[in-house]
Amino acid sequence: MLADHLPSALDLARSQFAFTVVWHFLFPAFTIGLASYLAVLEAFWLATDRPVYLDTYRYWLKVFAVAFAMGVVSGLVMSYQFGTNWSVFSDKTAPVLGPLLGYEVLTAFFLEAGFLGVMLFGMERVGPRLHFLATCLVAGGTLLSAFWILSANSWMQTPAGYSLDADGRFVPESWTAVNFNPSFPYRFAHTVTAAYLTTAMIVGAVGAWHLLRDRTNPRARLMFSMAMWMAALVAPVQMVLGDLHGGNSYHHQPAKVAAMEGHFDSVTRAPSILFGWPDAQAGETKYEIGIPGLASLYLAHDLDATVTGLKDLPRDTWPTNLPLVFWAFRVMVGLGLLMIGLGLWSLFLRYKGRLFETPWLHRFAVAMGPSGLIAVTAGWVVTESGRQPFTVYGLLRTADSVSPIAAPAVAASLAAFALVYFAVFGAGIWYLFHLFNQTPRPHESGPPVGQPVRTAGITPAPALAGDAHLQPAK
Repeated sequence: MLADHLPSALDLARSQFAFTVVWHFLFPAFTIGLASYLAVLEAFWLATDRPVYLDTYRYWLKVFAVAFAMGVVSGLVMSYQFGTNWSVFSDKTAPVLGPLLGYEVLTAFFLEAGFLGVMLFGMERVGPRLHFLATCLVAGGTLLSAFWILSANSWMQTPAGYSLDADGRFVPESWTAVNFNPSFPYRFAHTVTAAYLTTAMIVGAVGAWHLLRDRTNPRARLMFSMAMWMAALVAPVQMVLGDLHGGNSYHHQPAKVAAMEGHFDSVTRAPSILFGWPDAQAGETKYEIGIPGLASLYLAHDLDATVTGLKDLPRDTWPTNLPLVFWAFRVMVGLGLLMIGLGLWSLFLRYKGRLFETPWLHRFAVAMGPSGLIAVTAGWVVTESGRQPFTVYGLLRTADSVSPIAAPAVAASLAAFALVYFAVFGAGIWYLFHLFNQTPRPHESGPPVGQPVRTAGITPAPALAGDAHLQPAK
């Protein structure tokens, strides 16, 4: 019958959460790095008094405001899904995850919200140093938000510091162990660095786009130069962090790593399979092309190590979509290698004095603009799909976490989300591209130095008329 071939409520609930979280993750992955970039630009402006830093700051501040707003709006929806589609999961994990998510709101989100207005609109009113403090606090808030969210997610991957009560609910025993669970340090470092690289790729692409139009534009040159420094220095570091994270996953989530590598059999000197198609039914990766011994080297740091394959793990712990995990991992790694290549090429041309005179480098940088967003999305797919079939790894199955809700209801809300998201966020992304396409130009003079122009409160209109020099730039 037709009903036998339709997706279940569980499949639809997973698809809905995946759809909304991918949309949401695009914006924090960009704004985490962009907030820190703005803080660096403003620090350089205060230290050097060079207008080019302030001009570039103002250019990217508009972009940050739009991306931050879309990140907040897209994130609100996911919270409701915990109650509508995942009520059993919410009930069982609330004593652990509830406080973590609550602290994210009480600390990080309130910090960002409290100083975002000063950052966006207060430069002419609070003075440059206090404004710089607001920028730093917003940037710190984004990192603090990442801390709490990744702590919660990492606990779901490698649960620690808990006990189970009589009703099967997870109860915290040690908040230190909960927060700093075995995978958290690696996941936090890897994800935040990925956010910085994502921002570097976008800033570099925009700078390169404008250099192709006018290679003498000082603001475009600054954007491109700073982005290429980030790619040259941080992309290799990210490869090291990824290796450490992979080693941690190998010890704590062997089924995920076996799926990432496409290994069904446990073998010594395990090959690194570059291409292939994992077939769970056949129990093999078909059409594989690999490098002998390389997987043993980077997973166990021993060429003669034996790497565990899926066949030596319980069948009901295998990830439910092996090809998705396998290929998402290769997309992430492949783009990471391209970022390293871009950074090294830019470093060579910088040494030769041709960083701004090589159109092919600029075209490559433009093409790499979305690479960070694609890579972090692929990495998130590996993390979440590789954890299946569990929501709390090894302890709570996804099938046992879903709400008792009918498939048509989930399908209807999924369709509504798709329509609204593509319309609203599609328009927002189009507007971001409109901002990217605007040539970075000199702005009005920077904020006055010395004492703040006005203290908090409403400034009477006659006073503004009488003190024309105190009016904010138009």
